[in-house]
Amino acid sequence: METVPETMRVLQLGKNLIGFYDGRVPGKRYHSSEPNWLDDGGYALGICSYAVVYGASAVVYDTHLSLAHARAIRRALEARGVRDIRVVLSHWHLDHVAGNAVFDDCEIIAGEETARLLIDKKKAIEAGTLDGLPGISPLVLPTTTFSEGFDLSCGDVGIELRPLDIHSRDGVAMYLPGDGTLLAGDTLEDTVTYVDEPDRLAQHLDGLAKLATWDFSRILPNHGAPERIAGPGYDAGLIDATRIYVERLIGVAQDDHLAGLPLKAFLAEPLADGAISYFEPYEAVHRMNIEKVRGRAA
Repeated sequence: METVPETMRVLQLGKNLIGFYDGRVPGKRYHSSEPNWLDDGGYALGICSYAVVYGASAVVYDTHLSLAHARAIRRALEARGVRDIRVVLSHWHLDHVAGNAVFDDCEIIAGEETARLLIDKKKAIEAGTLDGLPGISPLVLPTTTFSEGFDLSCGDVGIELRPLDIHSRDGVAMYLPGDGTLLAGDTLEDTVTYVDEPDRLAQHLDGLAKLATWDFSRILPNHGAPERIAGPGYDAGLIDATRIYVERLIGVAQDDHLAGLPLKAFLAEPLADGAISYFEPYEAVHRMNIEKVRGRAA
């Protein structure tokens, strides 16, 4: 039986922007008590998908953790009178594409690299052998792809899709020029970025430098503190905190002392100035990141 996401919160983030946030519930797991990507990489850390809504039209940014979450999103949109839905994928990772099948009658837009990665990994994703269970079957693939950027609109709301090589080589941010909101996907994360490509951290630093030149009024990441997302959002301090973290991660390959620091000490400055907030489950993410970087250097 499908587990209804009773802890999912619908956040009104502006006249035309809605967030669908789940997770960060003390003592609660969603899928299983055993280690799994859905709980440990998504629900425990907190995750938010977004939708731009204008009248009967909506553009959904990521399809969330599960089919149940995606169905809840679609029901919420349809209850508001939405009949025309398009989907944008921020990147290929499982906690962002797990609900694609609920939107299999909709246009699903993604960067060319995202589509290629999903095609290459489709069998393993469906079988649950890529990052472990649960499998995502069927994995519904993108129907529209782009490479250098893509502009679309939802009613009167303009949307710019901007590629970013941060966290994952296929990252795509969604920028809303009308009010300056930047939906950052996993390119930025609070407390720290999850390292999936330890051999490409230098490229991710280049991506962060590019991102730091953009103008925006607020940043809304997919993984962050719900009170920040529902409130003022994040500012450029989140970019700087991520840059500091990635620079120091590169350093742990040769620095045993740095590698041994707990997260609070590793990022003491951006935590102290409030650019990011400490969330204890990210200690496990931090240790895993250290192990990945040092394992590559071994």
